[in-house]
This record gives sequence, C-alpha cells and structure tokens, in this order.
Amino acid sequence: MNWITNYVRPRINSIFSRREMPENLWHKCSECGTMLFHRELSDNLNVCTNCGHHMAITPRERFNALFDGGVFTEVAVPEPKADPLQFRDQKKYPDRMKAAQKATGEKEAMLVANGEIGRTPIIATAQDFSFMGGSMGMYVGNAIIAAAEEAVKLKRPLILFSAAGGARMQEGILSLMQMPRTTVAVEMLKEAGLPYIVVLTHPTTGGVTASYAMLGDVHISEPNALICFAGPRVIEQTIREKLPEGFQRAEYLLDHGMLDRVTKRTEMRDELITITRMLMNQPPAVRGDLPAPEPVAETAKDPAEEAPAEK
Repeated sequence: MNWITNYVRPRINSIFSRREMPENLWHKCSECGTMLFHRELSDNLNVCTNCGHHMAITPRERFNALFDGGVFTEVAVPEPKADPLQFRDQKKYPDRMKAAQKATGEKEAMLVANGEIGRTPIIATAQDFSFMGGSMGMYVGNAIIAAAEEAVKLKRPLILFSAAGGARMQEGILSLMQMPRTTVAVEMLKEAGLPYIVVLTHPTTGGVTASYAMLGDVHISEPNALICFAGPRVIEQTIREKLPEGFQRAEYLLDHGMLDRVTKRTEMRDELITITRMLMNQPPAVRGDLPAPEPVAETAKDPAEEAPAEK
C-alpha cells in the first residue's frame, strides 16, 4: 500500500461521487428569517412554525389539505379566446401565458374542484397568485361561473379562496367585464338558496375585491392578509398622509366590520366544515366518523337445520 492508494485515490473518488444538495430543502421565512425544513413547512400548510407567518400556497396544495383524504375532482372550465386584443408590452401576451404555465404547472390562475370536507359535499375554487398575480381575466370569470353552475346543479355550497392583484391588463375591458359576470354567478347561488363562503388570502386587491370577493354570505380571512381596492402606498401618495398601523390588513378590517372571522390556515378546514354544515341546516360533524356499515341481508334458514335433532 502506498500514498497514492491510501490517500489520493479515495480523495478523487469522494469528489466525483459527492452528491449535490438540492437547493429547495430549506425555506427562509420572509417575516422572521427562520430557516424551515421543506417537509416541516409543507406539513404545516406553508405557515411558519416560529412566527405563524402565512406564506403563499397553491390551489392544488390547499385542496389536498382541505378535502377529505385530499380527494377531489376538477370541474371543467370553458376556454376563452386566447389573446383577444393582440396585447403586447415587453412580451407578447401568449408568451407571458406560456411562461406562467411552465412556472406553475397549471393551465390558468383559478382551479375549480368538487369534493367533500367533513363528509359535506362542496364546490371549491381558488386563485393562484403565482400565476400572473392571480389576475382576473376571462378564464377566471368562466371558472367562477362554472363553479356556480356546478353548485346549483348539485345543490352544494360554494367556497371561494381569493388571491389576486386585480384585473388582467392584457385583456383590457374584457377583464373588467368579469366583475358583473361573476356578480351574476353569485346571484345564481343566492336565488338557489345555497351558501357562498369567501376566504380572502394575501393579497386580495383591485377588481376582485370590488366584485365576487366581497359578495359572500360569510367572509373569512387568513391572518395579516392585505385586502383592499387600492393599495396603502397608492392611498398615501394620493392623500399625502400616513395611514394607521395595519391599515387594510385582515385584523384591521375585522375590527371595522368588513370581515366575519380571521382564522389560521391550519384551523381553516374545521372552521369551514362547521360554518358550511350550519348554513346547510345539517348536524355538527363528528370527528373521526366512519361510514355506517352496510346492512347484512338475513338469509332464509333451511327448515331441516331448525328442526330439533332426534335422540
């Protein structure tokens, strides 16, 4: 055994066989700076375990935690005309769409699903802020209408999770037309006597706040969510005054009567089950309940078997 065999060769082998550490194993909380292990953060629904800061979560991740067993069926949404205004700024609109679809793995900024929470059938729809800021375009309008029609058809309540920067400028006036369209969709639910529950998440702004996000029977928000039409920075620049601490945040709006509840994401499922069953005039959900066993059909006994045995 020599120096090359004992030291050089093992050193070379260790360099070439070294595994690279994935970059997404740890996430830094933007609020408190704590480094969080990705599995721990995912198990806590993207809520910081140190300070309770609610980070962004995709609709699919939200639905996996919301529905019983993470089982749900996607509701089909009619496809609108692509790039109706031939809009172009720094990029063409179709190029922006392709980039967003590649980054998120989703077709558009809203997902509609059919399933059960706590044995209660519902229709749920959620916006994806990571898809072009969750902006409200024709597809989002079609999605809300499809969700309302499915809810009326199946006689189920509709739960909507909002997260948007407002209307989609690449669709111009067509995006603003979704405000009255979605208002009519909500009115369909009212006429059918079905509950419409809105969960406002960070951020919910612009035309979304001015339409379907504020038309619910019950309004719940996640902690510290920004909920507004015009943002605080724009208001400060307009009125040239300093706004109150926490202005337009969920807790501020709760104190001023614009919200019914502020609920942590980890407690949201239980809250929605309770409210939904209450509005549907159903008894409270039983934790850990199991489906009733199937009745066992009694088989006719053979008369010979019932006859007493002869001695």
